Amino acid sequence: MTPYFPLALGLLAPLAIALGLWLLLRATTVEVEDEAVILVEQFGKHVATLKDPGLAWLPSRMLPWVSLKHVSLRRDFLQLSEVHVADRQGTTVIVDVWIDYRIIDPVKAEYAVAHLHESLHSLVMHATLSLLGRRTFYEILCDRSELGELLKNDIRTDTERWGVAIELAFLQKVSLLPEVSSRILSTIAARLGRARAELLEVGRLAVASIEAETSVKVATLMAEAKGQYPLAIGRAMTQLGAEPKVLAAYNELYRLSLLRPHRSTAFIGFGEDGLRAAEAAMIPQPPPPSASH
Repeated sequence: MTPYFPLALGLLAPLAIALGLWLLLRATTVEVEDEAVILVEQFGKHVATLKDPGLAWLPSRMLPWVSLKHVSLRRDFLQLSEVHVADRQGTTVIVDVWIDYRIIDPVKAEYAVAHLHESLHSLVMHATLSLLGRRTFYEILCDRSELGELLKNDIRTDTERWGVAIELAFLQKVSLLPEVSSRILSTIAARLGRARAELLEVGRLAVASIEAETSVKVATLMAEAKGQYPLAIGRAMTQLGAEPKVLAAYNELYRLSLLRPHRSTAFIGFGEDGLRAAEAAMIPQPPPPSASH
C-alpha cells in the first residue's frame, strides 16, 4: 500500500458521499415545472397529482411499480389545413381551421380520452363539416368570426368532458377550387357588364329626358318673352304719345336705323316741290378729280 492511498481515499470519500446523496435526492424527489403537473401512478392507477411548481418530495418514486406522467398546462394549438367542405349549394369550399386550447383538468385529459390531440382533431373536423355544410360560400366568407364562435360552442361540451378548454377558434383561410373560382369570376364579370350596360342605358334615358324637359322650358320662356315684347313696345309708345316731339324724334331715329348704306343710296331732305328721290338718283355723278401733274 502506497503512502498516498489514505490521502486519495480521504479525497474520494466526500465526493462519493456527495454523489450518493445527490443520487438519493434525485431518486426521492420530483421537479415540477411551471404550467405543468405530474400524475403519480401505482400499478397503473392514478394516486396523486403534483401541481405546485418546484421540488416535491416523493420517496415512493424509487419503487418499480410507481410511474410518473408529465402533463403540460400551457396553451397549445391545433391547425386543420385545407379542409374540403361542400356548402349548402354544393360548392366545394376549402378552409383552414385554427384552434387554441388549454388543458384545465390533467386527470381527465390523461384518462378520459386516448390520444387527446388526435381525438380533438377528429372532433373539430366533424364539427367544421357539419357547421359549414349548412351555409353558402358567401355566408362562410362574410361570417368567419361568427362561425368561429359557433364552432367553439359546438365542441365545448365534448372538450369539457376531456378536461380541455377551447380559448379561440376561427377560420384562418377560405378559398375555392381553381375551376370553381374561374367560373365564379366569369359570372361576376358577366353580371358587372350587364349592370354597367343597364346603368349606361338608364343614364342615357335620364339625359334625354332632362334635355327634352329643358327644351320645353326654354321654348315656353321664349314664347312668353316674345309675347311680352309687343306689350312692352305698346306701353312705351303710349307713354311716348304724350310727348309729340319725343315721339317724332324716335320715329326719325327708327327710320334712319333701317337704312343700310352699303346696300342702297337714300336721299333725305327733298321737299315736295323739289326733286324726288327717284329723280335725284338719275343725276350723274361727277368724275373723280384727276391727279395734278
